[in-house]
Amino acid sequence: MDLYSIGEMLIDFVPGSEPGSYIRNAGGAPANLAIAAARNGLETAMCCAVGDDDFGRFLQATLAENGVHCVKQDLCREAVTTMAFITLSEAGERSFTFARKPGADMFIREADVREADIRDAVIVHAGSCSLSASPAAEATAKALRLGRQMNKLVSFDLNYRDMMWNNSPETCAAKVREVLPYVDLLKVADDEAFVLGGEEALPGLMERYGLTLVVETRGDRGAVGFFRGERIPVSGRSARCLDATGAGDAFWGGLLSMLRFRGVTAAEQLTVPLVREAMAYGNVGGWLCIQGMGAIPSLPTRREIERHLA
Repeated sequence: MDLYSIGEMLIDFVPGSEPGSYIRNAGGAPANLAIAAARNGLETAMCCAVGDDDFGRFLQATLAENGVHCVKQDLCREAVTTMAFITLSEAGERSFTFARKPGADMFIREADVREADIRDAVIVHAGSCSLSASPAAEATAKALRLGRQMNKLVSFDLNYRDMMWNNSPETCAAKVREVLPYVDLLKVADDEAFVLGGEEALPGLMERYGLTLVVETRGDRGAVGFFRGERIPVSGRSARCLDATGAGDAFWGGLLSMLRFRGVTAAEQLTVPLVREAMAYGNVGGWLCIQGMGAIPSLPTRREIERHLA
């Protein structure tokens, strides 16, 4: 497989076509990124524990319909899907309200992470939402650690909002730093970078933990990459809102897909031209997702991205 993506799964409710109507939308960074990568031509896998309820079954079906194979097929009876309620104002601004059913978790566990699956992958990716509970944090760390030991390209996406249900920003930062020694490529949004000290702290963070590439997505201002002492910007495009559910995942899925197209299978193969090309590709992918307001159907395909790059 090309991509092994791990993390907690969410169901998003996105605005429907009629006022007050909502569309259930499989979400969560690992799911969105895997779908974005699948639509860009990568073979993907998803290791997840999905609740045995209507939301969980909806999530399984949505992943399958978008070309994502679930390593863990059985539905977990003790798990119930987390829900994110999203509202959209007339100005295009979103607000998020998270809700979890009492007494239920929806987290993967360390036993779900198999060495054989990591060995078969080229890229190992995790979302930090998994770090908000101990069993999932152990599973996430195991997947990233095995990826580093097997010299895979290891990717990590900081989603601090998903970790803030029960934790302070300081606790969130501490949990992220525990897994950074295993990571090659780190993606943060501009409003998430502050958890790690802000944009000015990213170069020092790279040196301390041995990160190869850090990319900060900045909404309609594009993105900036830090690589081998260089600051590599890509320009933004005008959009109705600064961010949308799945936009960052579309960016990162596109970036990883382009690296895979160019034959990058390890961090040491990266070059400045490759990073520039991958960031430009991902930037268009994120912009296209924003135009579609972030629903799963709006995650762009390789053909759509390349048409806008031409």
